[in-house]
Amino acid sequence: MAQSDVLLKLKGVKTYFFTDEGTVHAVDGLDFQVRRGETLGIVGESGCGKSVTSMSILRLLGKTGKVIEGEIMFDGENLLDLSEEEMRKIRGNRISMIFQQPTTCLNPVFRIGEQIIEALQIHQGLSGEEGNKRTIELLTLVGLPDPVRRMRSFPHEISGGQAQRVMIAMALACNPELLIADEPTTALDVTIQAQILDLMRELREKVNTAIILITHDLGVVAEMAENVMVMYAGKAVEYAPVHALFEAPKHPYTQGLIASTPVLGNVRDELETIPGQVPSLLNPPAGCRFASRCAHRMDQCTQEEPPLIKLEGDRLVRCWLY
Repeated sequence: MAQSDVLLKLKGVKTYFFTDEGTVHAVDGLDFQVRRGETLGIVGESGCGKSVTSMSILRLLGKTGKVIEGEIMFDGENLLDLSEEEMRKIRGNRISMIFQQPTTCLNPVFRIGEQIIEALQIHQGLSGEEGNKRTIELLTLVGLPDPVRRMRSFPHEISGGQAQRVMIAMALACNPELLIADEPTTALDVTIQAQILDLMRELREKVNTAIILITHDLGVVAEMAENVMVMYAGKAVEYAPVHALFEAPKHPYTQGLIASTPVLGNVRDELETIPGQVPSLLNPPAGCRFASRCAHRMDQCTQEEPPLIKLEGDRLVRCWLY
């Protein structure tokens, strides 16, 4: 059977959290796909469902969260149908993730080298000596100074930026088919940020790794991604090739996001803002979830939820204007 070009495909995914206050509709009917070797940027403000989407793919939602509907197809296999043991063989091996808070993801009682070697032994079957050698290579690759000494360090003995590099080394260890990077450069200065982005780009070129890049930074998206999905209040509101999105954003929310981004050399008295607040996902409003903040609001917007409307050039937009 020929290998499909599509590596990951989400269809109608709904992820809810069941809390004492009520049911949180964190991701509410999400559809997208990622091809092999593609970089998809996912953007949107805090709380829109970006990180929950990545946790849904890896099935790391904890006791209160659950994917209640939809399919998450990875290389032709629905991840939601797999046992926990089968998922453990995929996590950190075929699908890796760089988490948003690196210092909380490293085990404080084990040395850094031990934590990387463990993944290599479990997924790659390397011996202790081979694991040591590969770990030194990985830490050198991500630009960590004195990797041999750093292998013997505990997580509290390194900085936040160094912890982020360790997490990236762990994520790259098994040459994953899919790398999910959740705010991978947040804790890093601009020089190191550029190095990490180059590293991710190199991984994509060498082993055809697909990347889902979750970020607030539209500059990183412009530099790294081929396609962009914009999320708002648990839903995808726009999907477009990266250049088309920046040249002519279609959804009013996307237009607001780009207008609020400072541009070097463009002096303004004040930045654009999006009025109003994000609706509560405990009790989402009827119709379009952006309607209360939208300057183009019509009666239909508050009564009926718009579907994802297909435009020319592989573009999708969830808006009644189109």
